[in-house]
Amino acid sequence: MSVWTDRILQEFPAELSRFWIALDPDGLLLDERILHGLRERGFEVLPFEDAVSFRTEYEERYRAAWDTGREGTAKALVLQLRGTDPNSLPWDYIRSARTLNLSLADLFPKLSYGVVRQIDSEHHEALFQACKKHAAQPLGEGATKDFVLTHIFRLSPYLLNRPEDFWREVLRLHYRGTGLPELLAQHVAAVLRDTPLGTLPIVELLSSKTDMVRAVQDAWCGFLAQHGVRTEGSAGVRESSERAAITVPFDHPDVRVIIDTMFLEGVLQPVEVDQLPAELPDWIKVGLIADPRALSHLVSEGAKRITADLPTIDASHRDWVEAARRLAELIYRFNELKASDADSLQVQIQTLQNDADARLREWVFQHFADLPSLPVAKSPVMVHHVPRYLAMRRSAGEDRIALLVFDGLALDQWVQIREDLSARTPEFSVDEGGCFAWLPTLTSISRQALFSGLKPREFQSSMDTTSQEPSLWTRFWQEHGLRKPEVIFQKGLKRSEQLAALEENLSKPTTKVAGIVVDMIDEIVHGAMLGKRGVAGQIREWCDTGFIEKLFLMLTQHGYHIYLTADHGNVDAEGIGRLSQGVVSELKGERVRAYRSEDLASSVPPEIDAFRFGSPGLPADFLPLYANERGAFVPKGNKIVAHGGMALEELIVPFVKIRMKKEEHATDSTSNRI
Repeated sequence: MSVWTDRILQEFPAELSRFWIALDPDGLLLDERILHGLRERGFEVLPFEDAVSFRTEYEERYRAAWDTGREGTAKALVLQLRGTDPNSLPWDYIRSARTLNLSLADLFPKLSYGVVRQIDSEHHEALFQACKKHAAQPLGEGATKDFVLTHIFRLSPYLLNRPEDFWREVLRLHYRGTGLPELLAQHVAAVLRDTPLGTLPIVELLSSKTDMVRAVQDAWCGFLAQHGVRTEGSAGVRESSERAAITVPFDHPDVRVIIDTMFLEGVLQPVEVDQLPAELPDWIKVGLIADPRALSHLVSEGAKRITADLPTIDASHRDWVEAARRLAELIYRFNELKASDADSLQVQIQTLQNDADARLREWVFQHFADLPSLPVAKSPVMVHHVPRYLAMRRSAGEDRIALLVFDGLALDQWVQIREDLSARTPEFSVDEGGCFAWLPTLTSISRQALFSGLKPREFQSSMDTTSQEPSLWTRFWQEHGLRKPEVIFQKGLKRSEQLAALEENLSKPTTKVAGIVVDMIDEIVHGAMLGKRGVAGQIREWCDTGFIEKLFLMLTQHGYHIYLTADHGNVDAEGIGRLSQGVVSELKGERVRAYRSEDLASSVPPEIDAFRFGSPGLPADFLPLYANERGAFVPKGNKIVAHGGMALEELIVPFVKIRMKKEEHATDSTSNRI
């Protein structure tokens, strides 16, 4: 346990009270480490977001048991209020609970509260320790910014005198996954304003990985041209006079070592070339595809790096999202290989996937219970957070919002679509992110959670169907201030000829929010005969129809902010034997079965290689049984593409913001980025 975690947990002495009210304006309790520490002590944290839903959960899962002398689902419950006024709570809560205050202002008294509250919770521990060692006196706003930059991000803007210094720090920050908060990026930009670096879009480069990658990718093509390399073009490279003016000192050793890794891991896309100069330095070739073996080498080396860096049991959910993204880039490249090249790497890729799934399963058993309660202000952590995040974006000025749910879209398939659009559509750009699906990763569970904003136990009467999605989607937005005519929902979208009817509804001035299900991927997956490589080929053909870019352009033309996600992904799976149990199983999937009692769940034959995991948020009488590893409940040896389990490619899905106008991207506040 860390010093920071201990400092928070000491506020909750064991056995002092069963019911607590934490006035927590900064969301300190909604940190993975704090939630996990409290859970280990028998405390459960429940954010107070809606009085009715909180009352229902409190009465059914806690108070009813406590009143009869039973422990219930936890020894103690902490009501987490994102505010400082307990009088906003029902009187019976205040009377029966023990109340305490938690605030960054109290925990960091020597730093500017306005600055500290902009720092992500993952940095609180390091900042707390830095303050104990180095903050001798109270610091003002500017001094606090310098303190945080120095001790947390290891960056001093006053030392960035040369381009190689600046780019080394930009690449280092984003490679570690810690871009600067916009407030600090603006501070750095202000310091560098009157230097030769002042002409760069410093705020965007430091705060947005998407902007940084795009700028570096475009600068790479310019760099190659300077070395006489004739290129055929590259996915992700767009003509842009603003970005073309940016140069990166790729040949500097400090920059080169990070660029090399970014190409190997798929962050940057190598460029296909027509002709190589005879004297071209070898290190440049990592970012080139000059012969068929080059991409195979990239895939193999990338797999080795990802294997070495797989998250551990103590990793954060962000670490797993990043691992899923890196694996997705690799699988996309693998699926682009010729069959003969792919065959030679098949064992290496499958070993990596199995290792990642095994690590993830251990992590899920320990930490998945904490995910539903994590804050959503910066981005959704789970799919049921998505509506609440979009409601925040509307409050921030995004008046019209379209949520596109690509049913069954795995992250690697999103990478394929992204690269196709980048190559064919100059206006396209994207702010990338990811979130967790619900377990089990079935459409009727995870997609309903996505559109309703609810945990599965809150719609348990419809967990085996998707028929309630339109009403659940509409009800969420009505509860957030919209009228029924201002909300639309459409599913079954997959072809260009369907767009005219959709546009008729989207173009109405009254329409503010649209929920749209695009189900072509799911249709392809369920008919797949040649595994995920075959699915990739069919997705390529679908992209060639132009449907996706037409949909994006149409939404943009009508003023919608476009968000894209999925309810679950998919994996290559192999049969481990059918479960012929008739109606014993309440819910049947190829990778998961669910039962309504322990007796029924125990009826599974012992020779079936499967395991149990009852994730929080499911009804108490809903007991999932998962096929082990990448197995499926189909005849032994049969190979299919399926979903329902907790493999990395099933559980973590894309959550991205689509942009189709350069001018919009240039003027939008970076605070809107995911």
